[in-house]
Amino acid sequence: MNIPAEVVDYDPRWPLWFAEIRARLTPYLADVPHIVEHVGSTAVPGLAAKPIIDLDVVVPDRQQVPVAIERLVAGGYTHQGDLGVAGREAFTVPPDAPYYHHLYVVVAGNKAHQDHIVLRDHLRRDAADRERYGALKRDLAHLLTTDRTAYVEAKAGLVVELIARGSAPGGGVGRSGP
Repeated sequence: MNIPAEVVDYDPRWPLWFAEIRARLTPYLADVPHIVEHVGSTAVPGLAAKPIIDLDVVVPDRQQVPVAIERLVAGGYTHQGDLGVAGREAFTVPPDAPYYHHLYVVVAGNKAHQDHIVLRDHLRRDAADRERYGALKRDLAHLLTTDRTAYVEAKAGLVVELIARGSAPGGGVGRSGP
């Protein structure tokens, strides 16, 4: 499956893609206590994004992480470790996936989980920051075909700022869906 290498306008189909991917995960995680969160830019209506669905499989405690990893590997995912982000276990997309996506296992409330939720929820609430972030992503989109690491690194400062703004008193932390 080709990795999307463009930033596009928000697509109202993205929540449907998320729901379809989540439904495909359900049989593998049936005996693991968890919720699946739609995180990342495709979870923010109106935000320009790469058409890549980001999902957090959120387990209640660290003991459930190896179990979730085992079940996802059985479902065709390949475990990649934390990829340099403590508290977040990453996976590659199985060959039969209907949509390209990033899948992570996180423990409820850990820093990796909170960062995803705070950023998503802040961008949902704050139109000015949503526009600012979308404009930066569009400006950097040319890097997606040549240097994805540079793309991520060039966004990092603003992402840290937006997480801090979303974490500030009054920034609030929420949750989407079941």
